[in-house]
Amino acid sequence: MAITFDDGPGEHTGQLLDRLKESGARATFFMLGQNVRGNEQLVRRMAYEGHELANHTWSHPNLTGMSSGAVRSEVRRTQRAIQQASGVEPKVFRPPYGATDAQVGRAVGMPQIMWSVDSQDWLHHNVARNVSAGVKSPKPGGVVLFHDIHHETVNAAPKILAGLRERGFTLVTVSELFQTRTLKPGSRYTNLW
Repeated sequence: MAITFDDGPGEHTGQLLDRLKESGARATFFMLGQNVRGNEQLVRRMAYEGHELANHTWSHPNLTGMSSGAVRSEVRRTQRAIQQASGVEPKVFRPPYGATDAQVGRAVGMPQIMWSVDSQDWLHHNVARNVSAGVKSPKPGGVVLFHDIHHETVNAAPKILAGLRERGFTLVTVSELFQTRTLKPGSRYTNLW
């Protein structure tokens, strides 16, 4: 299964990277381009430690209300920021709020990775609830959504990672999870099967 983190990098991302490293887990980070600036060292560290760097737009807008040109600008600016910080060009994209349609898919021109489990860490800000959602809800081949900008999520990470391992999961990046499938630009993917 793939564990993913949205909206960073932020002030808690370094701690999360420490916890992922301790557990030997890899994750996918769907980053906001505006948050890359000033956090280039964290972005380089993500790449160096084997995590996947992914695009989540520049400023987290609802893309379905924007022109194709504006959508492309959000994506391209973020691609440049991540590539300049790390030397890695993101291959996958996640639309903010999961809000997408055919026009957005065409404008983005990358596979759109959604999720099979939304931890709702952004809503509840509760360590115990994050652990429960993160350990009990995932299924094989799934994609779990968390946010590395919330300290409760980072504090829950060791128990989530340990609980998933106890359930027999191997934590991989999104691209590793989907390596047996050809992901099409503009198409949406929520899980492996």
